[in-house]
Amino acid sequence: MRPSRKALRRAYQGAVLLSVLALAPMTWAWLSSSGHRVTAEGAGWTAPVPPAEAALVLGAGLYAGRPSPMLARRLDIAAELYHSGKVRALLLSGDNSREEYDEPTAMRDYLRAEGVPDAAMVLDYAGFDTWDSCVRARQVFGARSVTVVTQEFHVPRAVTLCRTAGLEAFGAGDDSSRRWAGITYVYAARELFATAKAFADAKVLDADPVFPGPRETSLARALAEPRP
Repeated sequence: MRPSRKALRRAYQGAVLLSVLALAPMTWAWLSSSGHRVTAEGAGWTAPVPPAEAALVLGAGLYAGRPSPMLARRLDIAAELYHSGKVRALLLSGDNSREEYDEPTAMRDYLRAEGVPDAAMVLDYAGFDTWDSCVRARQVFGARSVTVVTQEFHVPRAVTLCRTAGLEAFGAGDDSSRRWAGITYVYAARELFATAKAFADAKVLDADPVFPGPRETSLARALAEPRP
């Protein structure tokens, strides 16, 4: 028995509604971050980046204890922001949920080779996801303004979450499609689901980070250090 025209119309309307609901978080992220992001490519890309207290560098995996290629690009961008005077400190937020896996320390070691002094780097060992990193930057480390450093496909979600967490946030993104097109498109597709979770965490649940405290003074000390 063929479905009636009315049943087909309702099925179509339901499919449209589901599509709208699926895309709503992405629209939220893109509109909320509009005017607050830049692609970190080419000469003079730092010019439109407003000064901020810190670059919030989000972890992106380790290979044999060293930053993955995508994470290395984030760190290169953060070093450029620091050396150009756009930020006064670097807040390195990553996963150290098990002893043998330590993203923030690997990030710090990489940046040492880029000429960033230890006194300017602050390590957050409980940045388990983007929302946790943003909330902890504000509530645990007391940041007020940050430039979030990540890949371009991730910037809208990262900036929007940090702004929702109470930070004055701008985003600098690496155009990873120029170097790693295949994996970039996979990650970009996953943003649909990641942004839906982010919307739920930030706007529906107002979720606490896995480790919400205690309050740290390390960022305040880094900001008080004179520039070398």
